[in-house]
Amino acid sequence: MRRLFWLAMGITIGVLIVRKLSSAAEKLSPGSIGRSIADGLGDLADAIGDFGADIRAAAAEREAELRAGTGLDAPLPAGDQIRFPGRHGAHSADH
Repeated sequence: MRRLFWLAMGITIGVLIVRKLSSAAEKLSPGSIGRSIADGLGDLADAIGDFGADIRAAAAEREAELRAGTGLDAPLPAGDQIRFPGRHGAHSADH
């Protein structure tokens, strides 16, 4: 009975080892490595795309802040509202 137990234990351990080795060999096959690299490159491309989108959003937000702070988006004044420095009395001296 003892021999039968150890024989069954040896067979079970042997089967588990063969399965683990087969799984490891399959992971190291060229096709599996190629799929793994392709998946990794796809993930990297997604991350770069997300990073670019975040940069564009932050740049647009900062541009809006700068435009609001400098008044670049304010409507242009009409022609009679424009004042040039140093020319306040130029028309009265000519006439």
